[in-house]
Amino acid sequence: MEAHASGLGRVLLLCFCVAGIWTAYISQGVLQEHLSTKRFGPDEKRFEHLAFLNLAQNVVCFIWSFIMISLWSRGSKGGAPWWSYWSAGITNTIGPAMGIEALKYISYPAQVLVKSSKMIPVMVMGALVYGIKYSYSEYICSFLVAGGVSLFALSKTSAKTISKLAHPNAPLGYGLCVLNLAFDGFTNATQDSITARYPKTSAWDIMLGMNLWGTIYNVVYMFGWPQASGYEAIRFCKQHPEAGWDILFYCLCGAVGQNFIFLTISRFGSLANTTITTTRKFVSIVVSSLLSGNPLSTSQWSSVVMVFSGLSYQIYLKWQKLQRLQKKRKTT
Repeated sequence: MEAHASGLGRVLLLCFCVAGIWTAYISQGVLQEHLSTKRFGPDEKRFEHLAFLNLAQNVVCFIWSFIMISLWSRGSKGGAPWWSYWSAGITNTIGPAMGIEALKYISYPAQVLVKSSKMIPVMVMGALVYGIKYSYSEYICSFLVAGGVSLFALSKTSAKTISKLAHPNAPLGYGLCVLNLAFDGFTNATQDSITARYPKTSAWDIMLGMNLWGTIYNVVYMFGWPQASGYEAIRFCKQHPEAGWDILFYCLCGAVGQNFIFLTISRFGSLANTTITTTRKFVSIVVSSLLSGNPLSTSQWSSVVMVFSGLSYQIYLKWQKLQRLQKKRKTT
């Protein structure tokens, strides 16, 4: 009976994590698309300074992680020092800024699809730079993802969707997303290096260090000179308070979502987290299509299914590998 109760509690906790991640990040995606496409006020002005979202997100997440560390990790020592995140902070500032700026040029579903193909640059860099050999199954995954993204990019986008974009330019938008993936790859590699050197580093320590440096770099970029775009962003939010509230809720969704991600990884492992976040991206595309009133074409939906089939197959391969490792540990 106790084992059954324990199993039920674990299932309920997993459902809670799924609901939390989906709610937080789907809401954040809706707000991101809203800020990038809506015209605010009677003058119908667009919020052009999307990079300001990164600064606001950094500030909120820095405060959030500081509070969490103060409440739950007062006695922990041996984590990475705050200055060790300076280089990852640079790429973590530039990369997301490019991803958000891409929404001026391509639709939100297109951006989500490209950002979902992170495995492709990782495999390319691994094969060319480090000589890593991948299995045929892994190449099938990358082929499905790359083919799906390419098919989506080549599919005709509806005139209604294009009319909502600030500056429609598909090559530039996709190019920014690819650069976003490249910078994210360096950020992840640097974070792995830091945690390898300082094994006692917690997720909250990483969140604090990354957002501290992100805040510093973004403040310099957004307010470092009299004509910097940050001043215009503040002025726009004063003139259009609705945009300011959207930015605040966008940041809170990101902070809450990170909480659920850390909880999922700590209780169920990174594979479960990958599965939840991957399905969340698919649902985000469906929600975007329904709420924006811009349904995807048949070929675009085929592209979406192709990409997430590749990602699902990749998750299955990781699960198989994890099962083999667990069996090997039991036999030794």
